[in-house]
Amino acid sequence: MPQNNTEQAASVSEEERRTSAPENTAASKRSQDASAPEEEQTTDTEGSEEEVDLPSLMNMRARTYGVLARLYRKEVDDDVLKELQGMRFPTATGNKKVDKGYRLLYDYLKGAWEDSVTELAVDYVRTFIGHGVNGYSAAYPYESVYTSEKRLMMQEARAEVLQTLRDNHLKRNQWNEGEDHIAIELEFMQRMSMRTAKALRDEREDDAITYLETQFRFANDHLMNWLPMLTKDMLMFAKTDFYKGLAYLTMGYVEEDVDILKELLDSVNDGEAE
Repeated sequence: MPQNNTEQAASVSEEERRTSAPENTAASKRSQDASAPEEEQTTDTEGSEEEVDLPSLMNMRARTYGVLARLYRKEVDDDVLKELQGMRFPTATGNKKVDKGYRLLYDYLKGAWEDSVTELAVDYVRTFIGHGVNGYSAAYPYESVYTSEKRLMMQEARAEVLQTLRDNHLKRNQWNEGEDHIAIELEFMQRMSMRTAKALRDEREDDAITYLETQFRFANDHLMNWLPMLTKDMLMFAKTDFYKGLAYLTMGYVEEDVDILKELLDSVNDGEAE
């Protein structure tokens, strides 16, 4: 998958503080296995047994969230399709949803043909836009639709995400969708992961911990609050294995990432208790 073709929806500012850094745990291995695929596509790739350092782990997480955000933001074009076809997909990450997602994506990309971009554009509209008659005609990619009583856009969830962006000195760029769009929520995780990596490299460990806590809280309060419903609807409305695979991959990866964040934060708390 493309590494940095994601259009960025936020601008970032940093501050300086220090405390104890999270330890490099088995979480790094699990995140490495589940992260976005690399170049040179194959179906025979197993996860590496090597652990990665924490800044690299954060960069891998940022890369994966950026790829996912791009695929939700708009239709796949020729350039993105070609990059996707040049990626290497893991086959045994240890997460069944992630594995199924990668397998479906790989199978679709392996059989892609000259009209696949058009086919994916049609399926994107079918999956995420639908007929627009009511809140049940598609897998509408807005948290408000799934968390408001009347399945309406621009509700409380949007206000909460907007406040979170402001609290973290982030803002939406020239994109007119609501802040609770799935692409922006995933980009928030991407940006905070990038921020964590930089803080670790700069030895600002207390900032890194704060950013991890923010991500853990946001993932639980927002992503995990509606992704199960969104991805279930994606599986119902999507016709191509591409968007079905994206649904499985997104759900599995976020579930795995929440566990990883918890493990990293627990290691900090354990270290402070000693």
